[in-house]
Amino acid sequence: MGVNQGGSAMSSLLETCKLLDQTSSALCTIAVAAAALSCEAARANLSAFDLTDSVDGSVAKDDIVVASDIKVLLNGSKLVVSSNKGDDKVDVNSFSKIPLVNGNLREAVKSLHSVIRVVANSGEKFGGKVLHLGFELRNLGECSLERVRLNLGSVRVEGIKGIFENDCLNEESLRNGIQLAVEAGLEKDYVRLVKEVDLVLGIVWKIVAWEAVTAFFVLEGVEILNKKSVEKVEVDGGNVKAEKKKKKKKVLLGKGTSVIVEMIKDRVMMSKGDELEKVVKELLFFLDLKSPELDGLLGKVKEILESNESRRIPKTPKGTRDFAKEQMAIRKKAFSIITKVFERHCATALDTPAFELKETLTGKYGEDSKLIYDLADQGGELCSLRYDLTVPFSRYVAMNGLTSFKRYHIDKVWRRDNPSKGRYREFYQCDFDIAGQYEKMGPDFEVVRILSEVLDALNIGDYEIKLNHRKLLDGVLEICGVPPAKFRTICSSIDKLDKLSFEQVKKEMVEEKGLSVETADKIGTFVKIRGPPLELLSKIMGGSEGSELLKHNASKDALGDLSVLFEALAKSRCIDKVVFDLSLARGLDYYTGVIFEAAFKGGVQVGSIGAGGRYDNLIGNFGTKQVPAVGMSLGIERVLTIMEEKAQNQVTWDLFSTWPLGFSDNSGFHLGLSSSYCLSLFAISCPFLNFLLDEFLILIPYKFIVWWPQFVIPLELFVMLLKAE
Repeated sequence: MGVNQGGSAMSSLLETCKLLDQTSSALCTIAVAAAALSCEAARANLSAFDLTDSVDGSVAKDDIVVASDIKVLLNGSKLVVSSNKGDDKVDVNSFSKIPLVNGNLREAVKSLHSVIRVVANSGEKFGGKVLHLGFELRNLGECSLERVRLNLGSVRVEGIKGIFENDCLNEESLRNGIQLAVEAGLEKDYVRLVKEVDLVLGIVWKIVAWEAVTAFFVLEGVEILNKKSVEKVEVDGGNVKAEKKKKKKKVLLGKGTSVIVEMIKDRVMMSKGDELEKVVKELLFFLDLKSPELDGLLGKVKEILESNESRRIPKTPKGTRDFAKEQMAIRKKAFSIITKVFERHCATALDTPAFELKETLTGKYGEDSKLIYDLADQGGELCSLRYDLTVPFSRYVAMNGLTSFKRYHIDKVWRRDNPSKGRYREFYQCDFDIAGQYEKMGPDFEVVRILSEVLDALNIGDYEIKLNHRKLLDGVLEICGVPPAKFRTICSSIDKLDKLSFEQVKKEMVEEKGLSVETADKIGTFVKIRGPPLELLSKIMGGSEGSELLKHNASKDALGDLSVLFEALAKSRCIDKVVFDLSLARGLDYYTGVIFEAAFKGGVQVGSIGAGGRYDNLIGNFGTKQVPAVGMSLGIERVLTIMEEKAQNQVTWDLFSTWPLGFSDNSGFHLGLSSSYCLSLFAISCPFLNFLLDEFLILIPYKFIVWWPQFVIPLELFVMLLKAE
């Protein structure tokens, strides 16, 4: 039965949601503390918590915060390890998913909180957010239950497992609670929905409290209970006698968890009686929502997490990365390959400052100008970090009065972009540009060919180079009825077609940029045209689209340029990688002729991996005579992502290059050291060889027989030969 969303009902719903919001927020803090204690109780490894802003969107911000909080609490602990060498008996998944599960809960709490702040929201809006919170609470409860059971398996205090089982906390109770919440949501009974989710929250809170208690008993349970018994004193003739206890070597806990453990120990010592069940119940009440002492615990945990000293965990700024030796080896190899290709085409290396005068960069990048990093210069000049390498190159040519120059430049650029997958704020570009007067389309052909040569040399796999002409695109826009003043901004919209559907781009052109629906639809008929260059060009020249374009002078010139270029690419045998695509726009303002963009067609989705085009007016914009130019820029960071992915998928056996050995499974698949020597997986035991291979970190089965080129050598003889060596 539906609920009246009138004034009083809405007010009541809002107040209930506020309480749910506050309680859930507190649970986030307690859950992190309990998880940290469980990590120490299980002697877990912390490799799953080595999360940083991945820039590519693969790691959520809240996951990173949770991982950081756990590491802050465990800072200095001798019970956890920071590598993959934790206790093999531990269910790693129970700990590795802590950042994700707890991070998702934090996100759901923040989402509900943001809705509550806007009082005018409808019940439907609250209902969706509350139900989302309910599902994340269930996930947290199930994850915490797994660690409770792990803790119970390690605790040395008899009887505690039975006390836990009496509480009847299990996955079924969580699922039933969520089912009732879903039913209330379907009936649009939002008051009942909030009530059901609040009940789920109560169950989850109790599970998390049990996680903290069981972890505490694993860490300190036996000792603290013995201490409580030992400190019973007996008065004998006015003398107080206390039983002495043996000193036990203290285990060093984390700086944060040690504070939490001490608070729990103090609460145990204050409890009345020493019966286990009473102690457990008092600890559960200490961690209960209704406990007057809970605020003190919450405050202490928050103080630890927010303290400057604890927060000294270094990290890189958003959109930037460190590169370890393995990554640097790949980068060094890639840069070497690229440099050789550039120098083979007689280009000269050039370096320019990392920052330029702001006026040098302003007005060159269209809508992307907002991404330029401005510097707070103290010398009186307005400066900005370079956005690309093309504008500094043009400034250099103009400033030095050059009329022809073929150069390459490999260096970092900076963009104040929103970091996402394959998109960074600091990254390398590898540019090749030709400035000067040459035969028609000669330089354009060379830079497209160089891009193809570089990608082939890097051996990244299959790719395509989409190609278009800015004058052809301008002709299309004019034919479709777009005012010339809107050419560049509409080009920026069209440039998004590789990421968005045409309907989404059309909506932007109509609603945000003022085009009519008819004009946008007409643009759509052109930008959907793509195909093999020579075939498609011939089709356009002979079709209805071509008749319109040939009446437009700029479009006619563009089609002529493309005809020359495609013929040259065909003769050089690299046209098979090129696609004629009328949707390609390239958002930068300075392009005037041929434009192109390379895209990887393999499994790794990284977007554009290279682009470029002709810019005949850019150099002249610096107040000197016009010098035509064309260039290409390789998106090296995305290319390196592909190369790193390939490297991770291949087993590298360089360490064994001196060993005449290889490995194969029963099907004969060779993992590769030497093609003439193999270890084949048969049922003959070789402990010595297994030990030898373990030393070199090769994970393969323990039973082998040795194949030499022409015959089989008995395994014992092979081991003797190894020992003799």
